[in-house]
Amino acid sequence: MGRPFTIEPDTVSRAAMQALDVDSVPAQPVGEGCTRRDLPAGPGLRVWVVDMAPGAQWPVLNHHETGESYYVISGEVIEGEARFGAGTYVCFAPDSRHRPHTETGVRLIGMNLGDAAFLAAGGSPESITHCYHPTQG
Repeated sequence: MGRPFTIEPDTVSRAAMQALDVDSVPAQPVGEGCTRRDLPAGPGLRVWVVDMAPGAQWPVLNHHETGESYYVISGEVIEGEARFGAGTYVCFAPDSRHRPHTETGVRLIGMNLGDAAFLAAGGSPESITHCYHPTQG
């Protein structure tokens, strides 16, 4: 077991970090009972929080050329026949498709690579099609 790691108060530059209340970020409606909050992230990375009301289904079939990962913060999300509750990490492979829904309501925090990072990692420009990202066009 390694030694405990401690960050001294003066070793983190405030200019190098951002901290915010997720609920202060405007929620973008993406479909009936579904909102997304796009959060600040490093270059090439998209980070977001999705809230889905009880009984909601994501409005479109999502296709993720770069893959996608999310963590269930609260509630339960259903992917196909599988149910994932709070505390579950879900990871989709590149070029995967899914359309989540929920009976209870759910809050997720997720991430995926933006197009530039996907291309830098060797992805094909021809394979990029845009999912439903109202704030990104």
